Amino acid sequence: MNVIIMGCSRVGARLAGMLDSEGHKVTILDIDPYSFRRIPANFQGNALVGSGTDQDALVKAGIDSADIFVAATQGDNRNVLAAQIAQHTFNVPRVVCRIYDPIRQDMYRELGIETTSPTKTGADSLRTLIGG
Repeated sequence: MNVIIMGCSRVGARLAGMLDSEGHKVTILDIDPYSFRRIPANFQGNALVGSGTDQDALVKAGIDSADIFVAATQGDNRNVLAAQIAQHTFNVPRVVCRIYDPIRQDMYRELGIETTSPTKTGADSLRTLIGG
């Protein structure tokens, strides 16, 4: 699988390391080069400085041959915009987007973007731990 991950946060860096260790081709893109310190030392993929909302940066990252695009920055708006660019401009077969706002998550899911909300999953996990 050829995967592009936008956002080298803790989640993005961990996902990049996991996919890379499984043998996938991984490119991680972030606007802050300091973010790349989070990538595991044995990472064999590419780390590029750039924005996932910039079409030139996406082309440089290899979006034309990407199987999956993951939008995993801290910003919902940026994630949604990049996901739509990947889906509609570059026709990436699978686009996954992290959205903190559960209401917006449902809306974008209805528009055909695969979404996850750490707000929902975190609350669900805590509720399970609380029990009763």
